[in-house]
Amino acid sequence: MIRVGIIGASGYAGAELIRYLLAHPEAKITYLASDSLKGKPLSEAYPSFLGRDLPVCEKYDSHNAIDKADIIFQAQGNGVGMRVAPHLLAKGRKVIDIPADFRLKDPEQYTQFYGAVNTAPELVAEAVYGVSELHPEQIASARLIANPGCYATGAILALAPLMNGAVELDSVIIDSKSGVSGAGRSKVDVPGLFCEVNEGLKAYGVANHRHTPEIEQELSSLTGQSVQVNFTPHLIPMNRGILTTAYANVRSLASTADLLALYREFYAGRPFVQVLDEGRQPNTKNVFGSNFCHIGGVIDPRTNRAIITCAIDNMGKGAAGQAVQNMNLMCGLDETVGLMNGAVYP
Repeated sequence: MIRVGIIGASGYAGAELIRYLLAHPEAKITYLASDSLKGKPLSEAYPSFLGRDLPVCEKYDSHNAIDKADIIFQAQGNGVGMRVAPHLLAKGRKVIDIPADFRLKDPEQYTQFYGAVNTAPELVAEAVYGVSELHPEQIASARLIANPGCYATGAILALAPLMNGAVELDSVIIDSKSGVSGAGRSKVDVPGLFCEVNEGLKAYGVANHRHTPEIEQELSSLTGQSVQVNFTPHLIPMNRGILTTAYANVRSLASTADLLALYREFYAGRPFVQVLDEGRQPNTKNVFGSNFCHIGGVIDPRTNRAIITCAIDNMGKGAAGQAVQNMNLMCGLDETVGLMNGAVYP
């Protein structure tokens, strides 16, 4: 049995991790850290966990975490991972960092987009960027995973099969729309209030969103060339889910059938990525509460452009679900263990 600890258990990502792990046959949650719930059960913040066998939350203490858990998810926020991971790793524990501390290999980009200096550059170099479908072997042998951002996950999965010369790399445009849970639970500000979000749709972080360098870093790694993209995120009035539409000028694909065949071949054997039949398009409702990713694609013969659509749950495949998938790989389990439940529907 894998003993699991979670730092930041009272946030949205932490709670979603717990929801997945409670159904995991090989994992036991043995340590929960939450500054806001010190000495209290998690059910005080999330009554949905009433009656579940969970440890009482405590203020983070590295000695307790090391004593009680074999693998630790860090979900508290940016800046925490670089502070706690060195000691946890030195004591033989494995770490999956859900925020951004270990995602960007260029320290200047981290400073530019997150406004801080990364104090653990040697671990940044070691960390495996955890898109489970693209790096399963590296994840399996890693002790530190940088869990990808939610927008980045959707965009990378949407575009990865095209990075083999199928499209013009300088033509990539990404449009993503996300539910408001991506902002987290502890951040209370006017733009996140119900009255500000409901009945509205807006772009934000235009030409400057912090997930842009993640997307470019991973796509560049896949193709061996520098890739720059136009990425524009939007906030949409729903709780969770991301729908990404990506566009790129085609070089070597003659038809939609060819495009979908390329995607099916690329994701063959990857159970969480489902390539839809021609004529069908993803809907965030069909992946709600799950670790699945649905992808659709069309070649527009008028513009000679590939149009890829991708739906994920930002709290599932975009955060906690993918983190558990990475845990499975790190611990020598089948990647699907505890994750095969379908979407909550309707």
